[in-house]
Amino acid sequence: MNLAIIGCGLIGKKRASNIGEHCITWVVDIQKEKAESLAGELGSAKASADWVQAVTADDVDAVIIATTHDQLVKIGLKAVEAGKHILVEKPGARSAKEIQRLIDEVKRRGVVAKVGFNHRYHPAFLKAREIFESGDLGPLMFIRARYGHGGRLGYEKEWRADPEISGGGEFIDQGMHLVDLSRWFLGDFDEVSGYTPTYFWDMEVEDNCFLSLKTSGGQIAWLHASWTEWKNLFCFEIYGKYGKLKIDGLGGSYGVETLAYYKMLPDMKPPVTSNWEYSGPDESWALEFEEFIGAIKENRSPAGNLEDAKAALEVIGKLSSEVEN
Repeated sequence: MNLAIIGCGLIGKKRASNIGEHCITWVVDIQKEKAESLAGELGSAKASADWVQAVTADDVDAVIIATTHDQLVKIGLKAVEAGKHILVEKPGARSAKEIQRLIDEVKRRGVVAKVGFNHRYHPAFLKAREIFESGDLGPLMFIRARYGHGGRLGYEKEWRADPEISGGGEFIDQGMHLVDLSRWFLGDFDEVSGYTPTYFWDMEVEDNCFLSLKTSGGQIAWLHASWTEWKNLFCFEIYGKYGKLKIDGLGGSYGVETLAYYKMLPDMKPPVTSNWEYSGPDESWALEFEEFIGAIKENRSPAGNLEDAKAALEVIGKLSSEVEN
């Protein structure tokens, strides 16, 4: 598989280092020196500032799009029109309406499209999913999750603080991962409520989001994503009638990734506890890319696809409408 990477920032570089046996033939960034730097590391890729040239090139089979949010659909559409498969970084678009254009074109062209929900592929989540699917947790009741970091000097001047470019603040950033993971376990949310304040950063978008999401069956996801966490944090708890799963950390500055399984006993005394620690390198990017390639080979829709992104963006849209009203 020959690949083009559009966007040579942190995420583009992560993708470039997690493609396995496949070949990167083009790397593109509006700052051409970034593309040239990455091309130099790869050794064989062409460097360019012209993404149209790359996504329409004959020596490209699939395109990885790791740009600002306002460019995701624009570049994705051009790639799909050229018959290329695409992996688009989350959130996939700035709104559910915007991503629908990409969904329609993907269906028309018959290519594979995936969204970068790499958190699904962290080992703690893969193990949690395995336990969930075994039925040992029993029916799920609710999810409680927190995710946050503290930004950096000048954060309020970066593109994420511009709603025209980003489509929103912390909700569409880290909150998007929390919504997707919650949907993965609980299903679709019919009721959305919450609060999206800007407490600290001098910006037009929210720096915190507090969410209560409810399924048609009454299950709740209670979520908080923050750009004022100061000490990076990730914690995701899944509560079933017969047990609880707790995931802490994502590696790096978020701390060692761990999973704890608390299995309730019939007498309801202290639960049987199992613990897993995942201190190795972050393999989620490589595992997610394997899913993308597998979907292409098998001509199927991948896990974490455009429809999943649209569902999460609809949740964001519902809360935005509620706030405006």
